[in-house]
Amino acid sequence: MLPVGAGAERMTQAMRSLEALFLIGIEGVTEIWLVRHGDCYEGMSDGGDPPLSPLGREQAARLAERVRRLNPAAVYASPYRRAVETAKAISDDVKVEPRLVEMAMDLTDGGMLDFKEAPTAVVERMTAALNEIAEAHPGQRVIVVSHGAAIVNYMTDLLRLEPGQLRLLPYYTSVSIVKALGDRRVVAGFGDVSHLE
Repeated sequence: MLPVGAGAERMTQAMRSLEALFLIGIEGVTEIWLVRHGDCYEGMSDGGDPPLSPLGREQAARLAERVRRLNPAAVYASPYRRAVETAKAISDDVKVEPRLVEMAMDLTDGGMLDFKEAPTAVVERMTAALNEIAEAHPGQRVIVVSHGAAIVNYMTDLLRLEPGQLRLLPYYTSVSIVKALGDRRVVAGFGDVSHLE
């Protein structure tokens, strides 16, 4: 038998080891807040690069209020207007990263989305961009504003799921958190919209 207290100590050690596997309480971990841009479709005219709608600007302002308190080290965005405008609500110093763009798609005559880019291609470019961002900001928190399908494909890959298996759509200005240390990536949250509630 174990002496009194030895079982609790072993359990605590086991839990700390488990937390470390998920990059909890570890020094030098980069925290990437992967954010979907604000709404841009309300009253949108035909065009491939719409600005934020009034609703989208309100969502971005609420996100900014939440994020500014965290004092992020950097803010990155896709070059699309809706992403840049969302990022600029947080900071005037926005780094534009072309690989963060939305998955290439068209609308069919029936009003459905027709994806023109393979999920593997989206994952490849998103992974390359986010790896470089993580390497540039070791141990810091960064905000990265991207797009719904691009985020879903990246998170699907991180969770080791097949394309199409992650049946979640991140809402506008939702926050998904990825922790990075060396070549390790851990999903720490997905689609949080508490700033909108």
